[in-house]
Amino acid sequence: MRYPRQNAVLKARAIAGTHVVVLAWDFLGEVRAERLQGLLGFAIERSEYDRQGRRVETYWLRGIKRFKNKDKGLPPGTPVSSAEHPIQTFQWGDYTAKAGRRYRYRIVPVYGSPKQLELDTAAGLALPVRTEPDEAPAAAGGAARHDVFFNRGVIGSQAYARAFGNAEPDVRDPQSPEMKWLSHGLFEGLMGFIARATDQRFALRAAVYEFHYQPVVNAFAAALEAGADVKIVYDAESSYKAGSEAAIAAAGLGAHGAVVPRTVTSGIRHNKFIVLLQGGEPRGVWTGSTNISAGGLFGHSNVGHVVWDRAIAAKYLEYWERLAQNLTDTKLRPLNNAATPTPAGRPPRNSVTPLFSARDSKPAATAGAVPPPTLQWYADRMAEATRIVCFTVAFNLDTVFQQVLARESDVLRYVIKDDPLAGDESLGVDRDVIFASGGYLGPGWWANFLAERGNPLNSNDYIHTKFMLVDPLSDDPLVVTGSANFSRPSQWSNDENMLVIRGSQRVADIYFGEYMRVFDHHYARYIVRKLLAEGQADPDAGYLKEDPATWTRSHFDPKSYKSKRRRYFVG
Repeated sequence: MRYPRQNAVLKARAIAGTHVVVLAWDFLGEVRAERLQGLLGFAIERSEYDRQGRRVETYWLRGIKRFKNKDKGLPPGTPVSSAEHPIQTFQWGDYTAKAGRRYRYRIVPVYGSPKQLELDTAAGLALPVRTEPDEAPAAAGGAARHDVFFNRGVIGSQAYARAFGNAEPDVRDPQSPEMKWLSHGLFEGLMGFIARATDQRFALRAAVYEFHYQPVVNAFAAALEAGADVKIVYDAESSYKAGSEAAIAAAGLGAHGAVVPRTVTSGIRHNKFIVLLQGGEPRGVWTGSTNISAGGLFGHSNVGHVVWDRAIAAKYLEYWERLAQNLTDTKLRPLNNAATPTPAGRPPRNSVTPLFSARDSKPAATAGAVPPPTLQWYADRMAEATRIVCFTVAFNLDTVFQQVLARESDVLRYVIKDDPLAGDESLGVDRDVIFASGGYLGPGWWANFLAERGNPLNSNDYIHTKFMLVDPLSDDPLVVTGSANFSRPSQWSNDENMLVIRGSQRVADIYFGEYMRVFDHHYARYIVRKLLAEGQADPDAGYLKEDPATWTRSHFDPKSYKSKRRRYFVG
């Protein structure tokens, strides 16, 4: 939910998801020039309240950047109070929020000098906020409800290094502190969804790619033992086959006829969805980007997305039944297109549209440059943005999106990719395209920061989500999310599913906060890595600026994306 507020000096907006609150603020135009003089940054105070409205705690939010000559001797990576080392930007993310809680944030301009700060509390602006609950409340008119679960996806981080000393996570124990921190509710959300199948009234129908994280496989077995009707279509052709079949055997699923091997060889069998039925009727579906693997749940970034809507769940059940027949992509395409046709233009307002693959015909080799119609449709939606696009790229960045991103525009286009751009990938020269690839801080890369560790759980280390946000902060946001990598094979030959969700501010706010959390994390590391490689690293980049103009200038430079971000985020 969005929470705008304004006083005589500041205006601000909080965008609250489940576990992230993005704060954006600005000075009012008539006082801006005066208030920027001598501005060292902002202090942010957070108060948390219980369900009865009683204040539980109040403290100043903390960051790691500090003034170089203040509080010397602190160990690298030590969080410091924003009231002593103010935040030098016009947006901030609180990544420690809990779902369904009430908070009050107070943004206070800071002046003076580093060792004699002056907090202008009279100009401070307070924003009351309630974070979204993990489980969505009943929607008006029986509209679809959405529960969304993101993992941390950032084992290479200051928080993990500080809390766990960069220890190797024990994948055998999902209840260990390290694994619970990495899951951040994704594993628990998945297990909770499966656990709803408590007896013979329920059924589960799953289609999975990787299926070898034993605790989850065992959860399906527990549902089966409780009396639920369980059937799982699994990939029996890829390199994951052996691991999945070993986990299936260990859980005893095969002995009960609960598994259906999918053995077609065209494309990959890339779905990750589960349909829950009660009384023979589909009630909801779990989908998203998360493989049933230790790396999928606890390693690289992923999302689990539950839609509580009988019509959508029924569509997924029908799709599952087609997959269970082991149909080839050639036979699936006309059936999937008939069941989930690509919309003409934007889908209707306040709608949820599933799109199942394989769906688009692969052109002849001589016409290979022609993108699949559905991929073009996604690119057309990106091109419709008026202010903000957020895009994740797990593998290759297709030319159909490169062409949209390369256009000169005032739209902020955030792109995060697992690895750096390849030689045949280009984003053009527009300064409003902001790119980051995944990474972590090596020893001594950034003054005042701890060294971080790599991801031991995946080969695709950082970004595995597949989603796009189009104007997520508008009154009519568009969210595209699912299993498909926005690639040509994902439309031509793979088993895939995507959801196109228009008009749900709850969904957009959750996805936007989590996107900015992961993007900002990797962007800083991407820039550090680039500058080191070019021999242009700034030894003081890990410290705050003592001259106000050196940090405020870019936020008001019309040529800088930071200027648009300041205006667009605050609304």
